[in-house]
Amino acid sequence: MQRSPSFKSSPSFLQPLDRVAIVLLVVLLVLIGLLLWGGDRTAPRVRDFTWQNKQVGADDTAFILGFSRPMDHASVEKNLKIDPPLPGKVSWAGRRMAYTLTLPATYGSEYQVRLENAQDYFTQKGSQRAPIQPFQTSFRTRDRAFAYIGTQGEETGRLVLDNLTKQEHVILTSADFVVNQFKPYPLGDRILIAATPRAAQAQGILEQKLYRVATGIQVESPPAQVGAQTDGNPITAFPIAAAGTTELVLDSTAYQNLKFDLSADGKVIVVQRVSRTDPADFGPWILRDGKPPEALQGQPGGDFLITPDSDSLAIAQGQGLAVLPLQPNAAPLNFLPKFGIVLAFSRDGSLAAMVKFNTDRTRSLFLVTNQGIQKELVRTTGSIFAAQFDPAKQILYSLLSELISGETYQENPYLAAIDLKTTKLTPLVDLPNQRDIQFSLAPDGLAILYDQTTAPPQSDAASSPNQAGKSIATSKLWLLPINTASPTSNLKPEPLPFAGIQPRWLP
Repeated sequence: MQRSPSFKSSPSFLQPLDRVAIVLLVVLLVLIGLLLWGGDRTAPRVRDFTWQNKQVGADDTAFILGFSRPMDHASVEKNLKIDPPLPGKVSWAGRRMAYTLTLPATYGSEYQVRLENAQDYFTQKGSQRAPIQPFQTSFRTRDRAFAYIGTQGEETGRLVLDNLTKQEHVILTSADFVVNQFKPYPLGDRILIAATPRAAQAQGILEQKLYRVATGIQVESPPAQVGAQTDGNPITAFPIAAAGTTELVLDSTAYQNLKFDLSADGKVIVVQRVSRTDPADFGPWILRDGKPPEALQGQPGGDFLITPDSDSLAIAQGQGLAVLPLQPNAAPLNFLPKFGIVLAFSRDGSLAAMVKFNTDRTRSLFLVTNQGIQKELVRTTGSIFAAQFDPAKQILYSLLSELISGETYQENPYLAAIDLKTTKLTPLVDLPNQRDIQFSLAPDGLAILYDQTTAPPQSDAASSPNQAGKSIATSKLWLLPINTASPTSNLKPEPLPFAGIQPRWLP
């Protein structure tokens, strides 16, 4: 009879390696128990900061702090320091804290961010847990810079860039061309211009082409800006190029190019064109990078503006304003028969400034919201030229005029601030005897640029044209600082040492 195996006779249980493994297992279990009983005493830390060593612009509205463990919200909010102060609101999602600015950061500034003495979520009163590892970093805002079309000396008819932060002054375009209009791309690294050969300009020939000119500015934006979803695609920077590097965007061989607009994401250009062989072939065309231009068929229209989402076009049509998708042969999204011109949108697209032409020959400036509210802000016997919303959407800066009574038709233009809640209008600068005026509100809302022009005694082909195509003899540029605490009081214009027209801040 075969004997069954006995456990006692098994030699494997007595092996030294088994005894070592059992001892290590017991030690590990003891350490785990001690850790669970005493907790993790390592200090929490900031894992990432989305604005670290970046350059932020007005479209960068929030930064995010990521932590190594769940944090006590109150202790983080209490101990977070930003110098200079930058007001904002805090929100949380797990281990990530978002700080949303109530106003854009001041351009041309450096900010220090510090966080000390904050505790994690599991810290209890009297515990020996270490506070957060001290965190300190910085970020910068973009340079305070603007462009304009020169009207004197070698700058006449050329696009000029002035960087107030770096004290740099650069002529961007060749002397062979006269720039008529321009608009910067969203990162300020390029400017889209409409320019005519100087020889053709002197002969009165309309040969306006679209070009893209490099500014020499390179912005290292936070991911939230570079990846901004305005039209479903991220904003991307152009390749690095020296200031003045120029590339052709649209020629004028078959069509004359007139007014244009550039979308907020920099990916779409809409330009009004008219055929050289058929004047009835007139209307807006769409240009997208890497694609041939396409006509918006059946949409002749008038003045237009691309909406802030970069998906639609607000265009004057007949007795109203149509909102069209930026797709060929697409049906209108909306029609506003009450209004004749759209002047501006707020940055987020929730507000619009529109003009109504009244039957009594007056004009009204209206605030129109995306909720369907239409609010009359001002009615004038003169004209309503332009408007821009401040970053907080509380003030609408407007360029208006009043009709001067008399036998001859004369208008008195002025720059004004309109409170959007109370509709109170406060005149800021009187601009008498002006033929053509342009103004631009800084992206951080802290200053306004505007020009003052006078006509030459007679036609001068060498002079730079204004937007109406008329020659300019002299033109001064002015800077109007704005105090955000009191945006309509104690404003004193400061003359700039430049002669030019159409000043515009870079984004």
